[in-house]
Parts: sequence; C-alpha cells; structure tokens
Amino acid sequence: MSPEKSGSPKQRLVAVELDEASIGSTNPDIEHERKVAIYDLLEQNYFVPAGHSAGPYALHLSIDGARLVFDIRTEGGKPVVAHLLSLTPLRRIVKDYWMICDSYYHAIRTATPDKIEAIDMGRRGIHNEGSRILMERLAGKVEVDHDTARRLFTLICVLHWKG
Repeated sequence: MSPEKSGSPKQRLVAVELDEASIGSTNPDIEHERKVAIYDLLEQNYFVPAGHSAGPYALHLSIDGARLVFDIRTEGGKPVVAHLLSLTPLRRIVKDYWMICDSYYHAIRTATPDKIEAIDMGRRGIHNEGSRILMERLAGKVEVDHDTARRLFTLICVLHWKG
C-alpha cells in the first residue's frame, strides 16, 4: 500500500456485512475464512468509491441472481452508491479457489509439510488472480489496493460457497 493510501481515516471501510440470505450452509473452515477476512479487512484497507470522498464507509455484500451487489454507505448509514457486478468473470476462479481450499483443508490434517506448502502456494496464486480480476471489475467504480481486493475476494468466495 502506498503511504498516501495508508494514512487516510476517511478512505477506508469501517464495517462489512455479508447478506445472510446470500450465504449458503458453511462449515467451520469457511466460517473461519469469513471471520479472518472481515477482521483483516477492517484492520487495514483502502476503499474509495469513485467521485466520493466523505468516508469512512460501510459495505454490504450480497448476491442477486448472477450479480454481486456492492451496497456502499457512509459510516452513519447514508447511501453512497450500489454497484451490481456480473459474477461471470469470477465464477471459474471462485470454483478453482474452493477446490484448492478443500484440498488444503484436507492436507493440513494429514499431509506432509512439503505437500501442505505446495498446495498453499497454489491457493495463494489463485487468490491473487481472483483479487486482480476483482480490481479490474471495480475499476472506475471503487478504488482499492491489492490487500483490500484480496480480502474482498475471500468474502465473495464465502458468498459463493454452497456447502
């Protein structure tokens, strides 16, 4: 994160909520991913809706059909903007991410450290790719840094999880 982005208390998220109706049944691993991603996201992020500088912001994420809904509000709840993004460009990468996460969760219980490390490297690579695609999808709508995009990608994956 660049220095000018890290220091602004207004250019950030202070609340993130996932639409409960959008979340499928989860397991403890998925719940852990969700909680860690939200915690990490709120600890440090850079988030600025295009044309708006009166943050900080609250974000409500949901899925509406084949679209991802980014409902952005001020910290006090005043609507800023809602973006509807097609999920089509993210479908394959989300599916790949969950397949490798499933392998990782199984591996950490039974595999050798070398095998776990190899799977985790693949998982991080897919996660980075998903983050890059998300940043492209948000271009011109919401400015985020790489770490913020990574954590948002994790939350989008949680919304996609179908148990």
